[in-house]
Amino acid sequence: MQRLKDKSALITGAARGIGRAFAEAYIREGARVAIGDINVEAANRTARELGAQAYAVELDVTDQASIDAAVRAVEAETGGIDILVNNAALFDLAPIVDISRESYDRLFSVNVAGTLFTLQAVARSMISRGKGGKIINMASQAGRRGEALVAVYCASKAAVISITQSAGLDLVKHGINVNAIAPGVVDGEHWDHVDSLFAKYENRPQGEKKRLVGEAVPYGRMGRAEDLTGMAIFLASAESDYVVAQTYNVDGGNWMS
Repeated sequence: MQRLKDKSALITGAARGIGRAFAEAYIREGARVAIGDINVEAANRTARELGAQAYAVELDVTDQASIDAAVRAVEAETGGIDILVNNAALFDLAPIVDISRESYDRLFSVNVAGTLFTLQAVARSMISRGKGGKIINMASQAGRRGEALVAVYCASKAAVISITQSAGLDLVKHGINVNAIAPGVVDGEHWDHVDSLFAKYENRPQGEKKRLVGEAVPYGRMGRAEDLTGMAIFLASAESDYVVAQTYNVDGGNWMS
């Protein structure tokens, strides 16, 4: 059964990692997927690898003109947007006394403003089209609680959860469901970067933090991008029509809420 047959999806930060895994899953479910990414060369490469149901869209979520142009490009390609996944995000960490304004501004520009204003542009398009839609924001278990070295990232993902609640309540009257996924620790290129930062600030050998974090997950291992695709499909499909303003933990049991 193709639960997303003939649907049009835009996924931000989709050239690699979780975004790419979502694109692959959506295509299997029958959707046409715009691979939105600031790195248009990588987006084009991913689209070619995924086949005819994927195409690349250059998208810098910190630039309103780029957001608007990407929305127009998807509208021109498919007639409108049925599904948005706000996946683009950045990570950084530092002790409170070492946080820089540059790091703060960069993370909030992508993780919070990028999420909000991409959501806004797509919601306007969905409302104008009059067919409703599904918007999925990527939160994090980091948005559920603070961490000593991760204050800014945690705060940015807490903001995503809050935006999801407010936007969900506001947009449901237009037939637009806004929900979020809160992954735990997901293995891959992203976590190699995270591990290197922990190695610096916790004086650990490279790889040790990643190993310890994986061992601490109740499920018994770190997550993989593919572990998140079931929830991403559910929230994009008609099966979630009565689900509004929720954030779902998909984290191997790390956090209960």
